[in-house]
Amino acid sequence: MMDKSAIDKKKLLNGHILDGKVLRDLGVQRLKLAFSKFVGKPTLAVIQVGDLAESSAYIEQKRKFAEKIGAGFIHEKFSADVSEEDLSSAINRLNSNSKINGIIVQLPIPVALNKRKIIDTILPKKDVDGLTTTNKKLFETENSSAIVPATARGVLSLLEGYGIDVNKKKVTVVGRSELVGGPIATLFAHKGSLVTVCHRGTPDMTTKCRNADILIVATGVPRLVDRNYVTENQVVVDVGISSVLGDKLEEEIPRKVLVGDVDFNDVKDIVSAISPVPGGVGPMTVLSLFENLFDASKNVI
Repeated sequence: MMDKSAIDKKKLLNGHILDGKVLRDLGVQRLKLAFSKFVGKPTLAVIQVGDLAESSAYIEQKRKFAEKIGAGFIHEKFSADVSEEDLSSAINRLNSNSKINGIIVQLPIPVALNKRKIIDTILPKKDVDGLTTTNKKLFETENSSAIVPATARGVLSLLEGYGIDVNKKKVTVVGRSELVGGPIATLFAHKGSLVTVCHRGTPDMTTKCRNADILIVATGVPRLVDRNYVTENQVVVDVGISSVLGDKLEEEIPRKVLVGDVDFNDVKDIVSAISPVPGGVGPMTVLSLFENLFDASKNVI
């Protein structure tokens, strides 16, 4: 849904920083117009289990974005000790509500719950995170009806928004998680990239990273990738975000700062382009989630 013709690359480029907030703000205007054409207000339902502060913050971002574009938003919160039966019952209630067009379960959820079973309770047509087994199979086989997982879609849209072509490019993805690294690798392979996937057991990972035209890092390990992993003329996309202790405040209490999987300061003056953390992939993931909601809601226009 990225309207490349509406993007002035010269205005967007901030040095060599891939600023997701700029593209997201353009997306807000696009989606606001698109959502205004619906007969009913497309609505996203978010299910939260437990009280994890990070999850609450992510949900608040989604709520604010929904308000900006004129989408409906429902937040249902359950205690960490909720039973699988009660959680599945709540999802089925939302499945049967014709006014709800998209449903997501905010991850992570407590390990006592069967995550796969819970996610697969969501109707595939309302699975705007693209995480149900049905949607994963459709996505992996390049079925046109597949919902692309939001983070993977966001990474691709970030690059496309800055005019970076991924076709026939050597792309190394560091991280192979089911939720992030795996879908990113699959999507880029579909787009014609020559994809290499690295993980903690990969031999000579630094060489595989340095050989890439585009390096995408999604490990959840703060500042894992430093100058030894990169080279000139590379594009680096940092998907990870972690809270770590930074410089001490005046009262000698270390303050918490958000960092990515890439050591930004060590890398930024070497590579040709890099996404920051925060402000890179994160805003694009939220935008992509609501683009998925738009796609799932088209039948109610």
